Parts: sequence; C-alpha cells; structure tokens
Amino acid sequence: MRIPSQALSKAAPFPKEFIESALMASSPYALSYSDPKQKWVILRHLLSMLQEYPGFWPSTGRFMHNDGTEVNLLCVSGYVHFSNFTPPIPLIIWLHENYPHNAPLVFVSSDPMTPIHRHHPFVDTSGATYAPYLLTWKYPSCNLSDLLHNLVQLFSHDHPFSYIPSVTTSFIHPSLVSRKEALDRLVGMLYYDMVALQDNTFEETKELSLLQEELKRHDRFTTSMISEMEQERKKLKDRLNNLAEETDRLVNWLRDNDRRPIMALAAAGNVENEDAFEIDDQKSRGKLENLAAALAIEDVLCELDKALEQKVVSFDSYIKQVRSLAREQFFHRASEMKLNGLDIFH
Repeated sequence: MRIPSQALSKAAPFPKEFIESALMASSPYALSYSDPKQKWVILRHLLSMLQEYPGFWPSTGRFMHNDGTEVNLLCVSGYVHFSNFTPPIPLIIWLHENYPHNAPLVFVSSDPMTPIHRHHPFVDTSGATYAPYLLTWKYPSCNLSDLLHNLVQLFSHDHPFSYIPSVTTSFIHPSLVSRKEALDRLVGMLYYDMVALQDNTFEETKELSLLQEELKRHDRFTTSMISEMEQERKKLKDRLNNLAEETDRLVNWLRDNDRRPIMALAAAGNVENEDAFEIDDQKSRGKLENLAAALAIEDVLCELDKALEQKVVSFDSYIKQVRSLAREQFFHRASEMKLNGLDIFH
C-alpha cells in the first residue's frame, strides 16, 4: 500500500461538518464507504479520536492498493511529539474501505533529513507501519483512539527516526503496563534480538566462507602434493623393478657361466664386487698383480711425502726409500707393459 501524493480536499475549521459532508458527498467526490452503519461508526470513531488528539485533522484522498485498485478514503494527519531531543513524528492514518472490520492503514512520513532507521521493528523504510495493535485488529474492541494511543506509547519507547535499541531493554514489569503495551515492548525486544542474531550470523557466515576458501586452497595443495608423491612412488617402483630385472640377468649370467665362484663366496659369507669374477689365464693374473703392486707403491710414495712434510722421517731416509720404491715401481710398470705387448724401450 502507498500514500497518494495529495488529498482531494482538506478539513474545514469544523471537523464534524467536514466529515459528515465527506461521507454524504456524491460523485465524483463520493467516498468508498457505502454502508450507512459503516459511515456512522467512522464518524463516531473519528470525532472521538480528534477530541482526544486535537492536533490531528481529517481530509480525503485517493489511495492505491498494491493490486492497483484505487479508492477514495478518509484520512487523518498530524504530528506526535515526545521531547525536544527527538523530531516529531508525522502520521497519516487511512480508514480502509472496509473499516472498522479492516484495520486502518498507518504511515510515517519521512524526508531525507529524517529517514526511518532500517532496524525499526514496526515501521519499514517506506513508512508503512505494522504495529501489533494493527496486526491483531478486531472490531469492536479496537478503535482509532486506542490505536493512536498505542502508537504514541510504541514510538515513545522506539522512535522511528532514532536508532537506540538499548532503550527497549528498560522493560517495565508486565503488572505495571497494559497487556497491549507489554506485548508491543516484547515484540520490539524480540525484533532487536533477531536483528542482532542476523548480524552475528552474517559475520559468522562470512568468516566461515573465508575459512572454507582457505580449506579449499589447502585441499588443492594437498591433492597436488599427493599426486606428485604418487608419481614419484611409481617412478621408484619402476626403477626398483628395472634393478631387480638387471640383478636377475646378472645372477643368471653368472649361474650359466660358472657356479663355483658364487657357491664359494656364498659359503664364505663375505661377498665383494670383484670376488664375483675369477681370472683364468696366467697373463691376466700377471697384469693384475703388477698393476696392484704399482698402485700400492704409489700410495706408499704419497705417505712418504706427508711424513717428510711433518718431519717424521729425515730427508736422507726419505730419498733412500723413494729411490728404492721408484725402482721397484718401474719394474712393475715395465712388466705390465710387456704383458700388454708394448716395448718399454720404443
């Protein structure tokens, strides 16, 4: 429901005469109240309210419902004042075409300087008011005077232009207020608790969303690491299989060519790489013995050099030993070259 841009006619200095003439008017200014008993109830309720709240005045205007239906209705407008510290609240109360069986339509007028705060429990940002009194409206126990009194009490504790939810916490004991006022305050407290819960839930949801994204990143990283480790494991397994195949081929070769060295080494319990092979001919044995002797002398010469540097042996002794060892090494080298078919003098 929305408020029309302007009323069709404004109140005369005498509200009773204006209301009576408006209810009895004919087309094109006829109002949407057809039942004479309904008009009498409207007149009585309006006069009672205006007598109690003389700051309000009646008028008529066109009202458009949410379904697009337009009707001519009576309305009352005025301001509700509470203190010098809060702005007055402009109210417009429209009498529904089925009043009093349908609740009036109440709006709080606002402007950019005094907007309605978005967390108000009974007034939305467009100004439409949904007080518990309106939501539980039931004729004949409900009327305009009690409605306006209820709105005054409601807005005195929860001003639509001032967001001070802590005020609602000063709840008076139910025995000291009316049932409707206690219900209004309870609804307001529950609404603010719901708003706070929604804000907390939003923050928690935001934090959980960030945590979820972080967990997804960890999951992707972990999945990538597992995939790499699986590939590495596969490569190692393939390498192990290749080594096992090469080992089997080597063992089979040794088994096919000569089983005695393997059996002898296995019985001795001390297997070295070079022990797996046996030299058959005298020439090869001589080459190996001369090469081993020459290399051994080379190691001894290196140790003599270190001993001389550290002054463990005298220079004369060092020269004597080097000459003897060099001569012996020469003969071993010459023997090796001769076995290889080379002439040392050419």
